[in-house]
Amino acid sequence: MSDTVSLSSLATGATAVVRAYPLSGNAFLRLREMGMLPGTSFTLLRRAPLGDPIEIKLRGYNLTLRKTEADHIMVEATSA
Repeated sequence: MSDTVSLSSLATGATAVVRAYPLSGNAFLRLREMGMLPGTSFTLLRRAPLGDPIEIKLRGYNLTLRKTEADHIMVEATSA
């Protein structure tokens, strides 16, 4: 099994699977409601010039996350 890393440390263009994130907090409730659940695969599309925010593509739509949110989401990189 591969190691998990924070979403914010993932390389641009990489594909990964969500493994875990905090179970409390409004931001993470919103992410669950939007379908970003453990086991969901996504691609990190791009970062803003200063690294915040980041844009990912999952379930057919694009989602922008703040780096502070992405720091708490643990993911496992996969091969595309």
